[in-house]
Amino acid sequence: VQPPDPARIRVLRGHQLPVTCLVISPDDRFIFSASKDGSLIKCKWEVDSGKRLCVVPGGKKGTEERHMGHASHVLCMAISSDGKYLATGDRNKLIMIWDAATCKRLHIFTGHRDAVSGLSFRKGTHQLYSASHDRCVKVWDVGENAYVETLFGHQDVITGLDSLSRECCVTAGGRDGTVRLWKIPEESQLVFSGHQGSIDCIQLINEEHMVSGADDGSLALWGLTKKKPLVLARQAHGEQDALGLQQPYWISAVAALRNSDLLATGSHSGSVKLWKCGEGFRKLEHLLDIPLVGFVNSLKFSAAGDFLVAGIGQEHRLGRWWRIKEAKNSICIIPLKQKTTASSPESPGSS
Repeated sequence: VQPPDPARIRVLRGHQLPVTCLVISPDDRFIFSASKDGSLIKCKWEVDSGKRLCVVPGGKKGTEERHMGHASHVLCMAISSDGKYLATGDRNKLIMIWDAATCKRLHIFTGHRDAVSGLSFRKGTHQLYSASHDRCVKVWDVGENAYVETLFGHQDVITGLDSLSRECCVTAGGRDGTVRLWKIPEESQLVFSGHQGSIDCIQLINEEHMVSGADDGSLALWGLTKKKPLVLARQAHGEQDALGLQQPYWISAVAALRNSDLLATGSHSGSVKLWKCGEGFRKLEHLLDIPLVGFVNSLKFSAAGDFLVAGIGQEHRLGRWWRIKEAKNSICIIPLKQKTTASSPESPGSS
């Protein structure tokens, strides 16, 4: 991947408050985003034109039934692999199901006892997994508007969740220091540990490997058959001077280009970093930095791998520890170009 030209990074403005989460439609044509903003909960954007196609306004707490959007911070969203359903989860314990084409709300799932912090559709199905600060994972059938089951195991709030086509999902367990793989049919779980801090984000790379990031600044690459990380990059985004103490920049978002060796990480260090998984996922090689000011609260690669989308906020998606005033609450579309392999050796000094 070549370093993108900063002038070609497109910035979509529309959210008043920090963008907390986003997804890209399976055909790479649309981006859905949500923020901490009560009045502007969910946006649908067209990738080519950058136009905002639909806005679902939020309401005040308790007005959710009157066909409004969410009435509290949206923390997570997921889109089904056929692009039909969009799911959004909020601090108010609710999961809302939407028709992705029309932005109409279809259903509300209730059942979690605390903020909904992670959502993922199982690939090729309408089975939805949800994770919450109530420490449990729930399984839903969106096509039937039905609750299926609840899985317990984490000792602290769950901060993120992901799944692919197998009937299992992975979760990041915040301060309990574990990543878990849940095997739904067997009702069993595998427990992975390796980070020192709160594990705040997780994504599957393929059916065998995953990546997670923590507030101790570490980035971990895992194989689903080993309990410890295959590789751990400490202080992946460097250190900051916080109140006279040197502290690592928290990793606030990770993304993997599915079934490839390309990863992206976000923090509030002033750049998004791209990484290559080398030597059969036993090595992490830093490729390049893409300058972006603000908290990178969400990262997603397009299915084709030709662009990366970052959700930027003046604050971290989960709280208000710091504020970066010069940041713009926005969505950044970063074009990614593959290097063309030239047969002639590059002349010195050429990039």
